[in-house]
Amino acid sequence: MNPAAISSPDERLKLEFNRWADEGRGEEMERHHLPITAPTLSLMQLRPADRVLDLGCGAGWATRLLASLLPQGRVVGVDISDEMVRRARAASQDVPNVEFRVGSSERLPFDSGSFDKVLSVESFYYYADQGRALDELLRVLSPGGRFFILINLFKDNPCSLRWVSALKVPVHALSQAEYLRLIADHGFVDAEARRVPDESPTPEIYSGKWFKNAAELREFKRIGALLLMATKP
Repeated sequence: MNPAAISSPDERLKLEFNRWADEGRGEEMERHHLPITAPTLSLMQLRPADRVLDLGCGAGWATRLLASLLPQGRVVGVDISDEMVRRARAASQDVPNVEFRVGSSERLPFDSGSFDKVLSVESFYYYADQGRALDELLRVLSPGGRFFILINLFKDNPCSLRWVSALKVPVHALSQAEYLRLIADHGFVDAEARRVPDESPTPEIYSGKWFKNAAELREFKRIGALLLMATKP
């Protein structure tokens, strides 16, 4: 079924990312996104007993990475795709401090104040109602809790904007300034943004569909991902 024929945004995302899961693309994300995720983890100031939410966890690679840094803590991954969650659970059976749930960014299946930190890697621009998703993060974070949202698709990186028409589900392409205003409008404080360049090697010849050529890919990686951070009062 074509995702565009589904009326609910969450159902469209579920269908599309179940397809990605069937193609093994959830597991590929570790290779694609670890170069920007690893520097972000060092900024999170994780404490051994922290409770962390991995929002849009996919096949769970970042969830497991977080769990390895939290010997007394717990990490919960949530994703709209039940097939991604199934794969994440299967790959994490030997990791005692992780849990995976199927859920929407707009209706997180957790009690208020459940988490100390939130990490979201390359999923936030898919959420139909980003304001509602921020409201949910504000609710599930404990006072003083902080989120870390990484996105590669944003207005200030023009090399990423061709994805808007190439992807099979609607996406947002806001600027850094627009995101910071949105975050403040939804009750967070100490909002800040920084760029996280991708320093992984770039092939001399690019044959994929997301960029025109290797030069454009190098420029995309040089500009880097947008890392948004903010705190619940």
